[in-house]
Amino acid sequence: MTYQKHGAYEFERNLRVLIDMDMVLCDFESRLLEIYRDRFPEDPYIPLEKRKGFYARDQYGKLREDLPEKIISIYNGEGFFQSLSEIDGACAAVKEIDQMENVEVFLCTSPLVCYDFCLKEKCQWVEEHLGKNWVDKVIITRDKTLVQGDILIDDKPDIKGSVKKPSWEHIIFTACHNVKARIGNKKRLENWTDGSWRDLIEDFQKRI
Repeated sequence: MTYQKHGAYEFERNLRVLIDMDMVLCDFESRLLEIYRDRFPEDPYIPLEKRKGFYARDQYGKLREDLPEKIISIYNGEGFFQSLSEIDGACAAVKEIDQMENVEVFLCTSPLVCYDFCLKEKCQWVEEHLGKNWVDKVIITRDKTLVQGDILIDDKPDIKGSVKKPSWEHIIFTACHNVKARIGNKKRLENWTDGSWRDLIEDFQKRI
């Protein structure tokens, strides 16, 4: 059991794990491509294995200048976020992490600039796939550097904000767009299915 001193008192110190949603828990990219090809069958597309860069709209803009608006129209549309499939093994793993001794889990996700539907639908997705009690564990913020935690598992290779040195260590969750991204000394979590996440969590538990 881990304790942290505060003045004359000691209190139990939990490992706080922050977990992103899109491309960590739910498959944003596959659904985006599926809808795009169905809605715009005559337009060029980028297979998932050739996706590069965090923002799909930027890569599509290199194909043709009108394509970014089409990409944006899909994920800004009603029903998109609620329709996302679960990343293999994600929900079971996250629930198991939350049950580990002296560990607490929060979902830390960023809203779209156009948030008409995504805010509600992200919470609906969590309730449907993890359970209603997990909605209370959702943190929606444009600046994740402000959130206190020990680990942030996120697919975005470079997370910046108002805090230059966040309290958390950034673990890159491997996704189609970041396979070849330069991540420096950051660790990767390749998937939720091979059990490597357990070693990751246990290693951090030993540090606090």
